[in-house]
Amino acid sequence: MTHWFHRNPLKATAPVSFNYYGVATTPAASKICNDLRSSRARLLELFTDLSCNPEMMKNATDSYFSLLQGFINSMDNSTQESKLRYIQNFKWTDTLQGHVPSAQQDAVFELISMAFNVALWYTKYASRLAGKENITEDEAKEVHKSLKIAAGIFKHLKENHIPKLITPAEKGRDLEVRLIDSYIIQCQAEAQEVTIARAIELKHNPGLIAALAYETANFYQRADHTLSSLEPTYTVKWRKYLHLKMCFYTAYAYCYHGQTLLASDKCGEAIRSLQESEKFYDKAEALCKEYGETKGPGTTAKPSGHLFFRKLGSLVKNTLEKCQRENGFIYFQKVPTETPQLELKANYGLVEPVPFEFPPVNAHWTPETLAAFDLTKRPKDDNAKPKPEEELKPVKEPDIKPQKDSGCHIS
Repeated sequence: MTHWFHRNPLKATAPVSFNYYGVATTPAASKICNDLRSSRARLLELFTDLSCNPEMMKNATDSYFSLLQGFINSMDNSTQESKLRYIQNFKWTDTLQGHVPSAQQDAVFELISMAFNVALWYTKYASRLAGKENITEDEAKEVHKSLKIAAGIFKHLKENHIPKLITPAEKGRDLEVRLIDSYIIQCQAEAQEVTIARAIELKHNPGLIAALAYETANFYQRADHTLSSLEPTYTVKWRKYLHLKMCFYTAYAYCYHGQTLLASDKCGEAIRSLQESEKFYDKAEALCKEYGETKGPGTTAKPSGHLFFRKLGSLVKNTLEKCQRENGFIYFQKVPTETPQLELKANYGLVEPVPFEFPPVNAHWTPETLAAFDLTKRPKDDNAKPKPEEELKPVKEPDIKPQKDSGCHIS
């Protein structure tokens, strides 16, 4: 498959024991605590398990989140929150901010942070699958679907849960609106890359391919712009990726727009469009080098060596040479000096996030079980000054090196 995607690191978290000795006063209450501890540990293990697939991930997330809901929602379907919402302190790092965690004594913070990691897992799963040498059509569909699921999770968190936090996200943290918007837009753009590859493979109308590429370039430009007001120390590598993909798909758009113009006997305009394509391809090539040399959070790769990149360079060169030959033999048209305006709108193939919902509260939660948690038995808070947060060890992620692309397409 001819794709390569930048990935930021997973969020790291401190262990949570859910040991509420004296507070959980019945075996049923104690069992919920034990199940929460084991299901959380299981979910964290799966994030770095290369054998994990979407079905395993969904089962694990449903198991943990359905139990965690009892710490957030009341048992009587009212709008009241659970009395257990603030019983536990949770610590999570951010994808761009190093190893010092944010901490909140709020089960909603845990729900959002864990779900954020689930969305990141779907993007990483898609990236691994897209890097395979002989990807099948079903696997390409899985890449496409996984990216849309990730976008849906990020969108659901932004719209429905992040606003419920008592302590708002600090600037540059994952749960801040600019960060989460960038993740949503990037997922949509990458899913559209799969759509474009499919359209090219099936030899769809060049006008449709040009429009999809133009829309995809605009997605990457929006994501880059969203990050522009954040601290460059943390975002520079990610932004290099977004900028190079914007240039890359703008080059695609001008290339296929040139083919459309040539088919309409507008050879001079086609040459000008291909020249613009060549210019953006050269920009993308320079950015690939800069990306490889830039330090910062995220994956390390040399994208200019990937087939997805080299192939476009050959296509632009060959199409431009063809247009110039045709113009010299048949059309004799003047090549305009003005850059052709890409006012393209794709009517098909645009990606929308898959709607996401958390599972309902686990059946083990009942009004009686909730009542069995006696908060008066909690140990008294220590009045000593809070210690500064200690660094958490980063998640040891599998070292996924991009494989050499054999040139196989989505079939």
